[in-house]
Amino acid sequence: MWCNRSKIRFHKWLKQIHALSIQGNYELRIDLEDFDNSTAYAQYETFGVGLFSVDPDDDGYPLTVGDYSGNAGDALLKHNGMKFTTKDKDNDHSENNCASFYHGAWWYRNCHTSNLNGQYLRGQHTSYADGIEWSTWTGWQYSLKFSEMKIRPARDESK
Repeated sequence: MWCNRSKIRFHKWLKQIHALSIQGNYELRIDLEDFDNSTAYAQYETFGVGLFSVDPDDDGYPLTVGDYSGNAGDALLKHNGMKFTTKDKDNDHSENNCASFYHGAWWYRNCHTSNLNGQYLRGQHTSYADGIEWSTWTGWQYSLKFSEMKIRPARDESK
């Protein structure tokens, strides 16, 4: 599902992902590409948004991820259980609003190890951690060329 950086679109996107993820067990795969055309991925066998929420909108659409595998490093571990933060809805456990400070919207936790909704800065940059970041793969001052989050029903290993 596509989303852009407007508040309304984030809310709609979160609502759609929540509605989908509560229907069963889902997994998440994140594909990443840098400006040298190197690629990496992060796979989470457990994924959901607002899975345990009575009112996910009030609860901030908390992220659930688990069972990481891949070659990009687990840059979502820190964000597990966090509510989604935007510039006008601060849920990030930081004195500053991470969405404002890092120019994005994400499941920030004081503030982030990944920021796939950050600014498109074309690779190496001098500003700190405000690009499209996956710090466990490219560090804090490298904005990725491409990122894609894909979800699908989890495979039933018992069959």
